[in-house]
Amino acid sequence: MRGRSLELLLLGLLSLLWGSSFAMIRVGIETIPPITLIGLRCVIAALVLYAVLRWRGVAMPRDGASWRAFLLQAMLATVTPFVLIAWGSQQVSSSLAIILASTSPIFAFFLGFLFRREARPGWLKGLGTGLGILGVALIAGHQGLGGGSWPHMLALVVSGALFAWSGYTGRGFRDIDPMLPALGAQICGMAILIPASLLLERPWAMQPSTNSLLALLALAVLATALASVIWFRLLRTLGVVATTAQAYLRLPVGTAIGVVFLGESFPMIAVAGLVLVMAGVAMMTWPAAKAGGGRRQ
Repeated sequence: MRGRSLELLLLGLLSLLWGSSFAMIRVGIETIPPITLIGLRCVIAALVLYAVLRWRGVAMPRDGASWRAFLLQAMLATVTPFVLIAWGSQQVSSSLAIILASTSPIFAFFLGFLFRREARPGWLKGLGTGLGILGVALIAGHQGLGGGSWPHMLALVVSGALFAWSGYTGRGFRDIDPMLPALGAQICGMAILIPASLLLERPWAMQPSTNSLLALLALAVLATALASVIWFRLLRTLGVVATTAQAYLRLPVGTAIGVVFLGESFPMIAVAGLVLVMAGVAMMTWPAAKAGGGRRQ
């Protein structure tokens, strides 16, 4: 499998990894405080990525400009949004959390007018965005938005906006190995979150369960280390709007995991919303899949 077919397959894998991360976070925060959970996630992911880079013989950049860029990426995609997701998931089911956080393609579409004025998203992506909004609204409306407090739900929506913003800043790494910004962001995230955890959450007093530890390990290795490498690759090959469309693709993944493994409810009528979402994804990614493609946003 070559070319765009491989990229679209990776987009599906990214959706699977990040779709399952909401259930992992939900299980993890049962016995591990949210900042500590995300901080440890960064530590483990950084160790995995560093080991692979050493094995490949690839060195990290040492210039200040690169590390400032890594720090910005960490704040937008590694630290703040995942802390918001972990905090919001304390009062919101994983199914509803993934719906609220899936707004990143919507923000990416509108941010495209700000960051990429010379290459604005076309009408097909605009229509796909509209269908995605309608699908999310239908699902969230049927769920009733009563599954959690407004601050916790707002935190999840803000996480989607930050992910979208990070897509545009992440395109600055298009000319380097995608594992480098992935590791750089995790190191910066670790440097921020571990001291915050020690100050605010007293992690030495926690008694994590086996399930929470397993969820943390899967979150760090699969949904962080592997997913970050795929994310930076796809920003380069598919573009920001198409890559952030994985937030829509992960909706059925995340809701199914919540229903099957966590016992959460998801009425069948909400399937109509998922159909709209999937149609929106097809329209948002279609330009990237066309032979000869056009300009990528």
